[in-house]
Amino acid sequence: MKHISLAEHSVRELNQLLHDQARELTEPAWRVSDPDGRHAIAAGLDQDLSVDIEGHAGYYCAGMNQKATVTVHGTVGVGVAENMMSGMVRVKGNASQSGGATAHGGLLVIEGDASARCGISMKGVDIVVGGNVGHMSAFMGQAGRLVVCGDAGDALGDSLYEARIYVRGKVASLGADCIEKDMRPEHLEELAALLEQAGIDADPKVFRRYGSARQLYNFKVDNTDAY
Repeated sequence: MKHISLAEHSVRELNQLLHDQARELTEPAWRVSDPDGRHAIAAGLDQDLSVDIEGHAGYYCAGMNQKATVTVHGTVGVGVAENMMSGMVRVKGNASQSGGATAHGGLLVIEGDASARCGISMKGVDIVVGGNVGHMSAFMGQAGRLVVCGDAGDALGDSLYEARIYVRGKVASLGADCIEKDMRPEHLEELAALLEQAGIDADPKVFRRYGSARQLYNFKVDNTDAY
């Protein structure tokens, strides 16, 4: 395992080393120490690397991730795994706003709590949160699944498209066009698989499912006078 200390190297140097290594694939496992909340650590990875960050990371950690597995042994700032395409990002602590924003694929696991707008404009990513999420999570969620093992804040799923939301705890309020839906056998099976993949022990039967009422993004002739 290759070890890089951010007390001795810049984030730019680290990311360049990771990108160079990805092309050669001679050292697939990396350990990053002394992150001290620095921004954009392990951003833009596009190969099957494993990166362990030993401490707290700042904004946009593991942004644009593709294929790599990134584990943060601490908390993260705004936009962790933003625009992720594939691979896996795991946060052992809490996450600030906009976790998994605009992400197209892969799996984001936040073992603690996530702040506001978790999964904003998600486009196919799977996000599993072990704790609570803040207000307007999954806002404009287009595709993918958001699993919340704790409570959800106000305006959950506001302006939702086709993303699916599962919540075990309380929901402060639902956003525009988001409604509670039946949990059918296929949803229980889907949720069980997601929880297992995330390594979270929870009973799918105690979760509730939320989705789009499909009333906002279809034009209705009766609403012509509103335009």
